[in-house]
Amino acid sequence: MSNSVKTSINKEKAEDEDISSEIMKRRWVPNIFKSTSWECFQFAGHEIKITETTDCYGAYVWPSALVLCYYLEHSQNENNLIDKNVIEIGAGTGLVSIVAGLLGSHVIATDLPHLLGNLQFNISRNTKMRSKYQPEVRELSWGVDLENKFPRSAGQFDYIMAADVVYSHPYLDELLMTFDHLCQDNTIILWTMRFRLDEDNDFVEKFQCMFDTEVIYDLPSLQIKLYKAKRKVLQTCKTI
Repeated sequence: MSNSVKTSINKEKAEDEDISSEIMKRRWVPNIFKSTSWECFQFAGHEIKITETTDCYGAYVWPSALVLCYYLEHSQNENNLIDKNVIEIGAGTGLVSIVAGLLGSHVIATDLPHLLGNLQFNISRNTKMRSKYQPEVRELSWGVDLENKFPRSAGQFDYIMAADVVYSHPYLDELLMTFDHLCQDNTIILWTMRFRLDEDNDFVEKFQCMFDTEVIYDLPSLQIKLYKAKRKVLQTCKTI
């Protein structure tokens, strides 16, 4: 291996470690514990308190959400969210939707019915009197009744956001269907993903058949990638 290649690898490794370390510093646990579990985060110039539980995947803040929030905070020149229409799928505890709202966008945070109560609590607690627009919370089961709940004719989302949604592999076709339905020609998808299984790569390949995809962050130390994507003008792969 040449010295130039070694230098490039070492530089990429150092950048990964620096960014990953900075992202994880945005999260801390309070010194005083109560009956309800919560954590603090620092994004968009605000302290954000998130109530969560470890007995449900969708009610816990995973590192992928922190990566996406960090990117939103540091890419405001490129991705100006002021007055933009944003939908988050698989919003979970609501951290990404909260940060997007604090940065000036009109947000719809979606998830399964049993998660909406905690999602609404976290969003209201952290955006009331802070955000230009109060984020909405709505039910969305992937692939189910999409045209009725989110009709294409009703308007366009400027951004679709998702953090760590590739975890329930029996429903990945429905997830891809949901991306496809919500995305119009000018919609930007921002999606962070932690790679765990071989099936994760299969989903990325299907996704890349439908969307022009760019890797914004590749963070091996966290096993997370951040993708930015738009609908392909001409699709050459078989879709769902």
